[in-house]
Amino acid sequence: MTGTKGLTYAQAGVDIDAGNALVERIKPAAKRTTRAGTMSGLGGFGALFDLKGAGYEDPILVAATDGVGTKLRIAIDTGNVDTIGIDLVAMCVNDLVCQGAEPLFFLDYFATGKLEVDEAARIIEGIAEGCAHSGCALIGGETAEMPGMYHTGDFDLAGFAVGAMERGQDLPKGVKAGDVLLGLASDGVHSNGYSLVRKIVEKTGLSWDDSCPFGPGTLGAALLAPTRLYVRPVLGAIKAGGVHALAHITGGGLTENLPRVLPEGLGARIDLTSWSLPPVFRWLAQNAELEQAELLKTFNSGIGMILVVEPGRADDLEALLIGAGEVVSRLGHVIEGEGVAYSGSLL
Repeated sequence: MTGTKGLTYAQAGVDIDAGNALVERIKPAAKRTTRAGTMSGLGGFGALFDLKGAGYEDPILVAATDGVGTKLRIAIDTGNVDTIGIDLVAMCVNDLVCQGAEPLFFLDYFATGKLEVDEAARIIEGIAEGCAHSGCALIGGETAEMPGMYHTGDFDLAGFAVGAMERGQDLPKGVKAGDVLLGLASDGVHSNGYSLVRKIVEKTGLSWDDSCPFGPGTLGAALLAPTRLYVRPVLGAIKAGGVHALAHITGGGLTENLPRVLPEGLGARIDLTSWSLPPVFRWLAQNAELEQAELLKTFNSGIGMILVVEPGRADDLEALLIGAGEVVSRLGHVIEGEGVAYSGSLL
């Protein structure tokens, strides 16, 4: 019928044209992540990837999914959304390499109440940057505009990464007592523990725009430092030989994450004087009056990834990782027993 004035999807709060504009805006960023095996661009109902084209003969696939947690709240409140996508990628691909897998492709899910094309593009361009640094193709995603589900300005992110390894190359493998623990420095809080971080900041009475009390810039910017991407250096170490296991230090800290890659009957001894606690964690601990045990099972405490390596390969692997730009600490050894035993003090 002509002349009728029925409701439209746009009047209900969903702007399909804005969604289409976003896809066009982010296509160049996604294209920059193209790698061997990539078969399709954005916009299809599904994304294709050619494992043979990526160079695999008998591959095992590994998948990981994660989000950024309440770190998003700081990004939203400050309007600084440019690096939160790097966090999203890192939380997924850093997990994949712990299995011995090379990240191949990534998909994102971005949900909001009202789609703001410029803000969404900045977020996804950050995702593309994280993918490019990890050798991982951004081959698809989903943008969901859901009025009534999110408060004005709020959004959420989820990431999905798929990697591969040749059959028989999976980790952990061959871990034994005496293996050396090499710790790779973190770039700050990374992407876990932010519910506690936000509680501590609230307790101090500081705002995100205040000068950072433990470093340069504003407090908000310091706490938004993106999660470090360990993919390329770690893959290089795996290829060099002698890596028995890897642990990505996220929620649960060193105390909970390292035992996940140790066989039953084996534990770890870590010397807490083998690295210096970064200022951000010292400030958090002081203002929350955190016990050392709580610090070590909540935050990464300055160590974002741990490699469990063959003792005879430790020197060469340490040199390789330093050459790749990592700050490496010899944390301790694998021991008979269970859990993580600490000596010395961080605080």
